[in-house]
Amino acid sequence: MTPIGTPILAVEGVTVAYGDRRIVDDVSLTVPAGHRLALVGPNGAGKSTLLRTLTGVLEPRRGTVRLRGIPIRTIDDRTVARTIAVVPELTQLPFAMPVHEVVALGRLPHDPPLSGLRGEDRDAVESAMERVGVVDLRDRDARGLSMGERQLVFVAIALAQTAPILVLDEPTAHLDIRHQVEVMQLLADLNEADGRTVVAVLHDLALAANFFPRVAVMSGGRIVADGRPSETLDPGHIRSVFGVDPALVRMPVLSA
Repeated sequence: MTPIGTPILAVEGVTVAYGDRRIVDDVSLTVPAGHRLALVGPNGAGKSTLLRTLTGVLEPRRGTVRLRGIPIRTIDDRTVARTIAVVPELTQLPFAMPVHEVVALGRLPHDPPLSGLRGEDRDAVESAMERVGVVDLRDRDARGLSMGERQLVFVAIALAQTAPILVLDEPTAHLDIRHQVEVMQLLADLNEADGRTVVAVLHDLALAANFFPRVAVMSGGRIVADGRPSETLDPGHIRSVFGVDPALVRMPVLSA
């Protein structure tokens, strides 16, 4: 049982390096259950590396990653996969597969892959497709979907895992405005209505400000600001972190 008040995810003094180059440098971050957090920053800031470290894919050179208060390195992979569902950047599917079979990949952490889908697995797949609005695509070859449709299918894979934590790396990359908003609205609803913890890497500052109540800004492998978007995406941080004139960045009106 997780002690009351323990963050569902936490990194403590984490450093990730390749050779002598530090990609993530002495970062500490806590994510309470039910939070919705966006990680933003320029290219090379360490956002995706921190995300992979949070999920246990990368082992930090120093520091500790904790899942429900327990060092993630001591937790078996299947338990981690049942707790954290990862939606990667859009990728090409290597072979023909109907959408419902793609979504069923989310059930792999729950049973050996050769045992076949049980009733509860099929229910989870159907529920995930319905939740993201792709039921009508269930028999389509996933390779023939639009980028927006494919991203929703990838989110459905994560939902089929029935994990309490949803982690996404650039979920709106390559999408048009309508599909960007659809994905962001879906993530907000999964967080607010279903109680899922959501952590996402985003490049679009306006989307982060509009759809995430908490934004952490990374620069040079460190977190330089963490809080409400009105505080972290202010003109000073936009100028110092992204190196652009804030007047050229179209941002929404942020509430204090």
